[in-house]
Amino acid sequence: MKTIRAGFAAAALALAAVLPVAAETGDPDWPCVQRKTGPMSAAVLWPGPLPEVPVAGAAADLAAALALRRVSLEEAAARVAGFAGANRPDAATLGAIFRDAFERIDRDRTRLIGGISRYAHAQAALAARIDLAHAEFARIEAGKQPDFDRLDALEDQIDWDERIYRDRERSLTYVCETPVLLEKRAYAVAQMLKEYLPE
Repeated sequence: MKTIRAGFAAAALALAAVLPVAAETGDPDWPCVQRKTGPMSAAVLWPGPLPEVPVAGAAADLAAALALRRVSLEEAAARVAGFAGANRPDAATLGAIFRDAFERIDRDRTRLIGGISRYAHAQAALAARIDLAHAEFARIEAGKQPDFDRLDALEDQIDWDERIYRDRERSLTYVCETPVLLEKRAYAVAQMLKEYLPE
């Protein structure tokens, strides 16, 4: 019993740690230490106009690659250099490539932030379920004729739910870092492309 209660105490502390962060950001659904920020702005990152003309061909391929997280920034810079050397793009083309890559990155970031909020709801619901199970366990255990079959079932349920809760908490650390990494990628992509703007 002590192990179960200690495990739940750790889970409750982890959930409690989320609450001050949610209060600071003004969003009760935000569980991350990283501050929740609003939409990114392409205009802040790019020095000139961003053409609405869709990119095509090699420019479209480059924009798609620049937005992919699995493409390292080193590889992305090499691809930009290769494209610039082969095509000598003008400012409008570079701006269009950045806009396309930025929109892809921003869509990923928006979806991810929505997923983090849903994740927080699931964690809160699981914590409430664990709390109710503990309350039922304590009530049955204190009775004159405890239902030991029910106690065993509750013990198994609590152990399983707490394990899931802890695994999700560990995953949350990585998930919470990703929106910031996407913001940094958008900035890095802008810097790479700006190097080839005509003077």
